[in-house]
Amino acid sequence: MAYFEVEGGHSLSGSIRPIGNKNAALPCLAATLLTSETVRLENVPRIRDVETLIEILVSLGARVEWVDDSSVEVQAADVEVGRPDPNLAERIRASILLAGPLLARFGEVTLPPPGGDVIGRRRLDTHFLAFEGLGAKVTFEPEDFRIRARALAGAEIFLDEPSVTATENAIMAAVRARGLTRLRNAAAEPHVQDLCNLLVSMGARIQGIGTHTLEIQGVDELGGATFRIGSDHIETGSFIGLAAVTGSVLRIPDAPMEHLDSTLLGFRRLGVECREEGGELLVLGDRNRVVRQDAFGHVPKIDDGPWPAFPADLTSIALVTAIRCTGTVLIHEKMFESRMFFTDKLVGMGARIILCDPHRAVVVGPSELRGGSLESPDIRAGMALLLAALAARGTSRIHNIQQIERGYERIDERLQALGAKIERVAGGEE
Repeated sequence: MAYFEVEGGHSLSGSIRPIGNKNAALPCLAATLLTSETVRLENVPRIRDVETLIEILVSLGARVEWVDDSSVEVQAADVEVGRPDPNLAERIRASILLAGPLLARFGEVTLPPPGGDVIGRRRLDTHFLAFEGLGAKVTFEPEDFRIRARALAGAEIFLDEPSVTATENAIMAAVRARGLTRLRNAAAEPHVQDLCNLLVSMGARIQGIGTHTLEIQGVDELGGATFRIGSDHIETGSFIGLAAVTGSVLRIPDAPMEHLDSTLLGFRRLGVECREEGGELLVLGDRNRVVRQDAFGHVPKIDDGPWPAFPADLTSIALVTAIRCTGTVLIHEKMFESRMFFTDKLVGMGARIILCDPHRAVVVGPSELRGGSLESPDIRAGMALLLAALAARGTSRIHNIQQIERGYERIDERLQALGAKIERVAGGEE
């Protein structure tokens, strides 16, 4: 298997542009199944998860073409009801996003359980409860689940948790249901907004985009569209962390400033200074990074939550950043009980971290890190370990890099352009 060899301890400089939002591209690709007309998606990241979902679409009968480096055209007129290849489905969590559009278009769908990052239990019940609220029946077999509906009907639906993928599935089913659906406690992340805006451009009628209550008036059919995916706010946050841990000044063009309020607030708590300049986000990672104490000297914390709170996908990045900042901070990851388990690798590199329980870690900084042999457990922890390797003195080797490459496009080449000493070393068969 290929691995990254990283010589750390070097300052970086230059500009790095975030790719299109991975978590928007995936549901938008799934939404192309709702119409027989051509849908063109622009600013699509060329990453493993996207390529896998495209493979699944093709296996179902869709015609998919990359018309340039970041634009995809999908024509799903010949798609038929079928069970996606379980070997493909188990690679990515996003395979569950096929349920909503296939159910809406064909009245039934059979899917194997989805795969994805092993970061704790990721329940599917919210998806099924939403489908049942629209009039579908869900049955379970040992190796798959089946959803059927003679006709979907609009309804008042309260999601038992603001799950992003469950919200997206409910939206894609409701746009073709008869009547009005009112979806409460819905997720409102930027990628959910992108999906809604794509569907509106295809002819859907959705009110309340960007809020936690959506009103969806079903339509008989949807048409083709051209839609540009927004810049990835999670990758932007990763690059803020990159500048901070390496003591670098970096510019981030096309940063989605409208979606960065909670992210910038979290990094500001760590003493990382950012400002908008000339239409770009300027990260002054070379400044003194001192953790800002809470009132009366209380230990501050960074905790995640449903949008617009600090994103769960950035807690790993924030934790690594805190290692290189002066002060003590509590990182509280509330959503996934296995996401913090990569901290033992950081402790082995010299970080001072107390893992209190599966959800909370206390970081005392700053710590000098030393290189080591590391393995990427999931997309975001893998990127966090890469940042630690770039900050560490000496050489690190990072294995299982296909996890990082599931979410970050050509990350080694883009870091090299900033002056990072990183090489992708080919291994055996991947």
